[in-house]
Amino acid sequence: METKSEIAVRKLLEGYNCAQSILYSFCDDFGFDRNMALKFSCGFGAGMGRKGEVCGAVTGGILVLGLKYGRGENEDVAAKEMTYSKTFELMECFTERHGTFLCRGLLHGCNLTTEEGQQYFKDNDLLNKACKACVKSVVEILDEIL
Repeated sequence: METKSEIAVRKLLEGYNCAQSILYSFCDDFGFDRNMALKFSCGFGAGMGRKGEVCGAVTGGILVLGLKYGRGENEDVAAKEMTYSKTFELMECFTERHGTFLCRGLLHGCNLTTEEGQQYFKDNDLLNKACKACVKSVVEILDEIL
C-alpha cells in the first residue's frame, strides 16, 4: 500500500502540480472526491498560477488543514483559530526545512511566467531537484501536525 508521500510524489510525476498532489494524497482521510480535489487545487500550482508566490505544496497543505480544522457553516470561531494556528505551524516548519515558503525562492529565482523560465525549469530538472522534496516535506509535516 502506498504512503501519502508516495501518492503525492506519484501524482507530481504524472504531471499534476504540487498543490494538487498534496490535496489528492489526503482525499481518503476526509472522504473528499479525488477528481474534485484535483480541480479545486489546480490554480495553486507554481506559486499560484506560476506567479512564484506561496509554494503549491504549502497551499495544498493549507487546503488539507482546512478540511480537517476549517470553520464551516454554523461552527464556532475556534475552528478558524485552530486552522490559522496549524497553517502557521505548517509554514514555519516548511521554512525551517527549506529556507522559504515562496516558490520563486525554492526555485532560485526561476520565473515560471516566461517561456524561458519554464524551459529553465525543465532543463535543470527542478521538478525532481526542488518540487519533489517540497511535496515530501509537506506530507511529513502534515502527518506530524494533523
